[in-house]
Amino acid sequence: MAEREQISHGVDLNKLGEFAEYAAENPDAVQLGLGARSTYEGTCAHSLATMDSYTLGSETIERETREYTIPYGGWKEVLDAGGWVGATDRMEPIEVALSALASCINVGITINAVANGVDIEKLQTRVRTDCDPSVLFGLADLDEADGVFENLTAEVEVEGEDIDEETIDEWARRAPVFALVSLAQDIDIAVDAATVAHADD
Repeated sequence: MAEREQISHGVDLNKLGEFAEYAAENPDAVQLGLGARSTYEGTCAHSLATMDSYTLGSETIERETREYTIPYGGWKEVLDAGGWVGATDRMEPIEVALSALASCINVGITINAVANGVDIEKLQTRVRTDCDPSVLFGLADLDEADGVFENLTAEVEVEGEDIDEETIDEWARRAPVFALVSLAQDIDIAVDAATVAHADD
């Protein structure tokens, strides 16, 4: 007799269990290779970011419908004050990074809640930080970069049955973006710089 389908928060619990078992037995097959690129648009601080293809185990997944784009820029008032001509308001990368952290904390909480049979009725995560732009504008040395951000906080408002603060805190810390921003990461920067020759007028 076929197993009865059980759906919780949009997830087939039987399939989730099977996936977890497969992942435990075949860890290499579920490793992810992720990437994105960003192209300068000719106005200082403006870039268009695009999601790259990704790998799942040894398979590369590439679809045109996954080439999501994000037009990055800055805050209109700040750009106006800094001398940008015809400044427009765009999403600023720091804010998007904060929104990614908040959203990924939600991911960590909800995936673990579903896997553990905990029903979440309401969940909202708000992330905030204070940012000193001195290093960005060359007003402070690069070795002072560890002081750019202060007071990074994540406030999780959650309602549900059989939940406790310690468990929610643990699930939040399982979010991959949490690890990305809270733990030291080695970033290998490879620069391919070409000098453009301009003909004399």
